[in-house]
Amino acid sequence: MGLLDIFTGGSGPEKALKLKPKVTQKYGDPATRQKAIQQLGEMKHPEAVSVLLARFTITVDPLTTDADEKEHTFELVKSFGKDAVPPIVEFLSKTEPATSWALRLLGELVSEDEVTGACVNALQHLSAHYTKNPEKKVVLLHHVTGREDARIAPAVLPFLEDMSDDVKIAALKALASLKYEPAREPMLKLLTAEETGRRVQTSALSALADSGFSVADKRNQVEPLLVEPFVLDKDGRIQRRA
Repeated sequence: MGLLDIFTGGSGPEKALKLKPKVTQKYGDPATRQKAIQQLGEMKHPEAVSVLLARFTITVDPLTTDADEKEHTFELVKSFGKDAVPPIVEFLSKTEPATSWALRLLGELVSEDEVTGACVNALQHLSAHYTKNPEKKVVLLHHVTGREDARIAPAVLPFLEDMSDDVKIAALKALASLKYEPAREPMLKLLTAEETGRRVQTSALSALADSGFSVADKRNQVEPLLVEPFVLDKDGRIQRRA
């Protein structure tokens, strides 16, 4: 620590970390929080980015102030450029709230291929660790839906066995257009399981139809579960009635 640090409250990284309680302060004078956010934006240390990202994990009243502060924080983090990427990726991996903000920031700073890679890594981590809140999984699954990338399907497949129906439905939608053959059996298992809810069954029918998989070997189990607009054709493929 240099002489200047003694009078300014520590080195840049230390000062950034000391500001975190103010950045995440939900109550009291908002000017205190806003000043801390601005101070962090003027630092040029990765620790400042990490602390700024913590602002996305809380919501303050009124909501207009919350939205304004988060947009300001977004612009400040973005101004760090490539230096902000490692802290954002770490935040995405380790923090449950604010996943959409992290993805939005990455989308501004790196290629879509790199964003997809970060999503896949986060999904792989989540599939191996229990998390109480399904929101992060759903946000990540929605982000990779419709994207053509060989890394996606294997990372998404385990979520067909998630405890949350919303996560299962998001995983089915993400897998539907990928036509990933190893997903056929898990989709059918989910569709025909006695404990599967109607919403999930309908999503499974839709995913199987979009994937083009034959279910001829399970026709007797699938037919009783068909609902409009789904029908089975002569080849045992689920179709949508015209």
